[in-house]
Amino acid sequence: MRLTFASKAIIAAIIVLGLYFGIRHFTATNPELAKTGRSAIDPVADTTSRSGDQGGSGSYDAPATATGAKPAFSYEAPAPVDGKLKGVVELGASGFNSFIVRIDQNRTWKLEKADFGNSLVMENMATDDDIRRGLKAYIANMLDFGVGGKDIHFVVSSGALKAEGTAKIVKVLKGLGYVVNTVTPEKEGVLGLRSVLPASFADRAFVTDIGSGNTKISWLDGNQPKSVETYGAKYFEKGTADATVAAEVKDKATQVPADLRGTCFIIGGVPFEMAKKVRKGKERYTVLDAPSAYQLDNAKSKAGLNIYKSIADATGCKQFVFDWDANFTIGYLLTLPK
Repeated sequence: MRLTFASKAIIAAIIVLGLYFGIRHFTATNPELAKTGRSAIDPVADTTSRSGDQGGSGSYDAPATATGAKPAFSYEAPAPVDGKLKGVVELGASGFNSFIVRIDQNRTWKLEKADFGNSLVMENMATDDDIRRGLKAYIANMLDFGVGGKDIHFVVSSGALKAEGTAKIVKVLKGLGYVVNTVTPEKEGVLGLRSVLPASFADRAFVTDIGSGNTKISWLDGNQPKSVETYGAKYFEKGTADATVAAEVKDKATQVPADLRGTCFIIGGVPFEMAKKVRKGKERYTVLDAPSAYQLDNAKSKAGLNIYKSIADATGCKQFVFDWDANFTIGYLLTLPK
């Protein structure tokens, strides 16, 4: 039997209406799909990844924060007036980094240049000549930029102090005639706080620095800086379980006073990787997505994500703001005489 044009149109309309009411019924009984476009049982929507090294410790079992709209952040850092250039070379647990900043009489600062070196030094695989050449290159770049020789400083991070090969590097530095400044984890946290935390956020925010060797969580108690240390993102190298790390990080993070948990300014290698995924243009401050939104593919990044999630869980903080310019070595420069 051949259908007329009118019959075909009626049949098509019936099919469309059936599909419409069917979809409405399905989304009504699946609220997660209605909100996100994905079913709660859709494996693609499950961003709570587990660590393969630990066989699934359960440290990512539930999202720490909602994955919806992020709180707005519109703060702009003030610019220095007639500042002086100063440079610092950081010896970290993953290699050398150097920073040139302009600092004025009020300690207002601006990052002018940054160089990140993913050196093999901290893996104890570099010779004295490798170290010497790398340091001389950093120094030459700073001198060319206009930094005076006496305004170049060297700082060894607390995480690097725990790594094999650090003593050899310090020896080479001293052989070149430079003073090497070392910091404890607590001091490093305090210095990070000084460079990262804006004055206008002193009574409503805290700071987290997720490094390779350790993580520092810091805040101001009145006018007094406080800092606690816990695992860094390379904890997996020692076979430490994700759950063990999560428990300690949460214990340390709960020390942050409740009235300072509205915003967390965060820095460090893994937060850098997360911020790259959501940065808008050349903004200095990037609001990170919730921990559950990230899929990171290497062991160090997964470990750092475990730390990030644990801090979010413990504090309930919904706004983690990555600062592209600040770090603890700049905080060290801010402590030097004017």
